[in-house]
Amino acid sequence: MLNLRDLKIDNASLGQKKLLVEVVPAYEYKDKQRTDKITGYRYVVCLVEHHLEKLSVRIDGEQRMEQPDGFVEVDFDDLEVSAYESQGKVQFTAKAADIFAV
Repeated sequence: MLNLRDLKIDNASLGQKKLLVEVVPAYEYKDKQRTDKITGYRYVVCLVEHHLEKLSVRIDGEQRMEQPDGFVEVDFDDLEVSAYESQGKVQFTAKAADIFAV
């Protein structure tokens, strides 16, 4: 049976322009409880070609970019976007190796 998690989104379908609007820590979870240990950061971008829909991209490790004052155009190295189903709705998850200003 085909699993939704096994499907990968073509990055070209996200559009050319991604605007970084928020940077938030990503925490480690143990036994379904959040710990105080930061394992990476989530970079929240608005997808211009998709009516400014937001996508949160996780990058493990040290913080790569600071919280922008407004927004800054960015792109990602090795971006992987996939879908999953939760409570009857399709959700998206994304991870990357790095982020950089365009």
